[in-house]
Amino acid sequence: MFYRTSAVAADGSRIAIVIVNVSGGGLMARCIDTLNVGDRIDVQLPVLGSATAEIRWALGGRIGCQFDRPVPTHSYFPFLSALRGS
Repeated sequence: MFYRTSAVAADGSRIAIVIVNVSGGGLMARCIDTLNVGDRIDVQLPVLGSATAEIRWALGGRIGCQFDRPVPTHSYFPFLSALRGS
């Protein structure tokens, strides 16, 4: 997967990210900004809109995030389809 989008950090700054893996509970992304474990971001996602997530790990320009609320079951496949279609 390779989906370019943006996120907003707690301080209001906009962060460019590329989602490379996703599940119903979170995502892995690449970014050039420095984010730390415990930081919170609002990620712009197709179908779902804005989703708040916590950075659970950060390593070498990659971050693993856990969504505050899992993707609803009825939205998961449309969400995946939109990510792949871009």
